[in-house]
Parts: sequence; C-alpha cells; structure tokens
Amino acid sequence: MDIQAISGAATVALASALVFLLIAKTWTAVSRSMSSAPSFSGRIMHEAAQRFRDEFERLTCSQSTYLSAMLVFAMLFCAAYLLQAEQLFRDYPSWQMNLQLGFSALAIAYAIYCLVRTATARYHVRFMRDANVAIGHQLQQLSFDGSRIFHDVKTGAGVVDHVIIGQKGIYAVNVVARRSVKRAQARLRDQSIQYSNKKAAQSIADIVSKTARLQKEFREIVGHNVRVRSVIAVPGWEIGEQPKDGHLLVNERTLAMLSGWKDKSEYLMNEDVSALQEELNSRCARS
Repeated sequence: MDIQAISGAATVALASALVFLLIAKTWTAVSRSMSSAPSFSGRIMHEAAQRFRDEFERLTCSQSTYLSAMLVFAMLFCAAYLLQAEQLFRDYPSWQMNLQLGFSALAIAYAIYCLVRTATARYHVRFMRDANVAIGHQLQQLSFDGSRIFHDVKTGAGVVDHVIIGQKGIYAVNVVARRSVKRAQARLRDQSIQYSNKKAAQSIADIVSKTARLQKEFREIVGHNVRVRSVIAVPGWEIGEQPKDGHLLVNERTLAMLSGWKDKSEYLMNEDVSALQEELNSRCARS
C-alpha cells in the first residue's frame, strides 16, 4: 500500500471526523444546558441513584459520540482511499506526509483511549446506579409508619444516598457498591468494611463525616440535638457479625432490620418531622 495514499486518506478522514466530533459535542452541551431544569422542577424529587442516573446518561451520550466519530473516520478513510485523495497532497514532500500520518495515528490512539476510558467509567457508574436503585426500591417497600424517604441528599460533607425521616427516628443510608462473589462476606470493624475475599479494607470515614454533618445541619434546623442513625448497605454481600459502634451493616435482603433499630428516646415531635421533611423537599427538588 502506498504510504502517500494512506496518509492522504487519513488526513481527509481525520479532519472530517474532528469536525463531526466538535459539532456533536457542541450540540450535546447546548442541548444539555437548555434542558437542564425539568418542568415542574419544584415538585419533581430526586429518584434513587439520581446522580448516577444522570452521570450514566452523560457517559452513554459521550460514548455514542466517540463511536460515531470513529465510524465516520473509518467510512471517510475508505472513501478517500478509493477516490485517491492523495492527489490533494501530491505537491507535499514525503516527510510532511509522514508527519501527517504520524499525527493521524496519535489522534486515533487518543480517541481510542477516550472511548475506553468513557466505556470503563460507564461500566462502573452503571453498577453503582443499580446498587443504589436496588437499595432505594427496597426502602420504598418497607413500612416506616408515615416516614418519608429522600434520595441523593446533599450535605456540607457530601451526598447521602438515602435519608429516612419520621417520628420514630432519622436514618442515613449510604450504599457501598462493590462487586462480590458467591458467599463472600462483609463485616464492619475498626471504622472500615472488611471483605472475606479481599485483603484491603475499605474505610468508612467519608460516611461517618457525612452522617455527622447531616446530624449537625438537622440540629441547627430544629434547635435541639437529634440523632441520625447510620446504615451502611453493601448489596450482593453476605453480612458477617454486626458491629456495635453505631452503624448497622445490611445488604438488599436484610435492609428491613433498620425498621427495628430504634430507641424511644430518639423519637421526634411532629413539628420537627415537618421542618426536616420540608428542608429536604427543597434540597432534593430537581431544580
């Protein structure tokens, strides 16, 4: 195969693919900015795993754009090669054609890298989304005597996956999504989650920080101390011994245990429940 023919076809195809990619990215950004706020946003609340749903949608769109650009490049490269696009560069010296071919190869390699990175991130986000949705749906099936469930609650220390507020207490449910194998166990010890099939433990310092921050913010709203009970959900894992340091470790099948984890001294007055639920109504609205 003639190096000049390949270089010429690659140059034409790459230039066209870059223009296509620029137009697609620009259109996606404009479309996303125009439709960022839904209709009736004050009445539409976050669903379970809302931030992962949004991120998965963004990554899916980005992956489709990269795949489309690569398809455009492949089609135009074949067309340009068959139509002898090298005639457009017949007066160019050989070293310049080689340089153009080298640049095209680097651009293609970078595009493949971006595609692989996007596909990998999408794969991980999909798993995290499914884990959060599974826990969120199980929470909705439980009976909490008039309590309300809020999803993706923002705090000053991060986002709490699910928050339950009712007269019989407040629960912050954080999901730890990690792939498991059959009969693998997870247990909580020394402020970290230990897995039976993995040597490295996973710290829960961020969960402790988010729960403490949420408790502080709620105290400022109602004007007195309230306790936020910390529930850590690890979907797909069998639960080992239960800890005794203020956290409840559950999976998607044992989540009902939290309905019995309460203390009458932590019950809330009706006005406190109303104030906290109203606050989370504003935090979790899709505005």
